[in-house]
Amino acid sequence: MFLLRWITAPVRLALKIVLLFLAALVVYYVVTLVQVWLTSRQYDPVHAQAIVVMGSAQYDGRPSPDLRARLDQALLLFPQHAHLIVCTGSKELGDHYTEAQACKTYLHSKGIPATRILEVGGRDSWTNLALAAAKLKPLGDTDVLIVTDPFHEDRSMAIATALGLTPHPTPTQTSPIKGTAVIPYFLRTAAAVALGRIIGFEPLHYIGGLAVSARDGG
Repeated sequence: MFLLRWITAPVRLALKIVLLFLAALVVYYVVTLVQVWLTSRQYDPVHAQAIVVMGSAQYDGRPSPDLRARLDQALLLFPQHAHLIVCTGSKELGDHYTEAQACKTYLHSKGIPATRILEVGGRDSWTNLALAAAKLKPLGDTDVLIVTDPFHEDRSMAIATALGLTPHPTPTQTSPIKGTAVIPYFLRTAAAVALGRIIGFEPLHYIGGLAVSARDGG
């Protein structure tokens, strides 16, 4: 009996530690999820220097409904709140246009001068914002309005802050992604934000890139 207690006591202790650790992770994730949701409800169109539009799908040069909602939000903000708009996003294999090109064409068709629109082509949020920061910082334009879907606002602002920008939340008010459809987006975004706060958003970007390369056989 003594031997059994001697063997199981460390096991019980280890089990308690594991359970406490898992409970802490759950609490941390839930808190992050709440913070992501709260940020999605913020709208702070201060006078900044640039508007950064986070990329989304485009179809042969035409913005998707989601991307168009983001661009329409940028149109509402320009020029009263910023003098530049940064369009972000690259293209998928086989596409003729990048997301940034589709954005610029759309904005220009609505009367925004081409000289007031910058293009950067990243494949994910980190790259988009890193390229945007690389263009804006030499101009001294570090105060930015982040235009994206509400569920994506917290993560975009966290990345922008890590890159030396001063972001303000201005999520689109007309996103076609609404109702229960936003739930998986909030869950994924909260997971990314929670992990990014622990290991850093740049390392998380590289890990994501390695995963994509492994999946694609690269």
